[in-house]
Amino acid sequence: MSAMRLSLCNEVLAELSFADQCAYAAALGYAGLEVAPYTLAEDPTRIDEAEARRFAGIAADHGLVISGLHWLLVAPKGLSITSRDAAQRSRTVNVMRQLVALCAGLGGSYLVHGSPGQRRIAAGQSKEAALAFAVECWTEAASAAATMGVTYCIEPLSSDQTPLVNTLTEAVAIVEQIRLPSLKTMLDTSSAGLSESLPIPDLIDRYWPSGALAHVQLNDRNRRAPGQGDERFAPILAALRRNGYRGWLAIEPFDYLPDGRGSAAFAAGYVKGLLEE
Repeated sequence: MSAMRLSLCNEVLAELSFADQCAYAAALGYAGLEVAPYTLAEDPTRIDEAEARRFAGIAADHGLVISGLHWLLVAPKGLSITSRDAAQRSRTVNVMRQLVALCAGLGGSYLVHGSPGQRRIAAGQSKEAALAFAVECWTEAASAAATMGVTYCIEPLSSDQTPLVNTLTEAVAIVEQIRLPSLKTMLDTSSAGLSESLPIPDLIDRYWPSGALAHVQLNDRNRRAPGQGDERFAPILAALRRNGYRGWLAIEPFDYLPDGRGSAAFAAGYVKGLLEE
């Protein structure tokens, strides 16, 4: 990939059919969709290879690619990478492996493991014990990713979402502990703006040279689209450029202003304008 390109997190357009999501995103100038698996099927693990190729074909018909997956463990229900219940964790790992295969089948190159609801710390459980379980699950997922030629990214999330892995320092430590080239971390600018002590451009300069970061999601710390809050994104994009980033910029607002379509349109115009300056 010769330059940074825009991908839209597709749940922003969840009220539309997948084909209409592709048509709208393409019309706005997005090059890809970052897909939340639960938007494709009630149980995305039941999507077979033929169905995955069909979704990839729909995207291609509109000049898009499916860049990767995120919101991995929303469906099916009852998943957890931190549960004391070994059977529940085993079922979760199986889902993670299936989603790795789905990502490859859709033509995606990465998975973003955020899913805060599925990495909680139970009452009476220590953070160390919960993290040890999570590391076991991420190791299995990264092994599957290696066989499928995709990258599995641990997403640091703000502490209001989960107490487990809130900073790039914590995520990089896990990546270095597991030591599999298929496992990386990534930057979500909303969570970073809320949880990190350094400004985001300084974070990029500190951590990108390590090779541990592989992806970027753009959103304001107020959870709206880039440009709809106080975060300044021009210095962030400049930091990515000087560190040689050539990956996707995934637009992931949570608070849609004025609505999903309007939020996607605003973000596309705003970020494309910054990239063209």
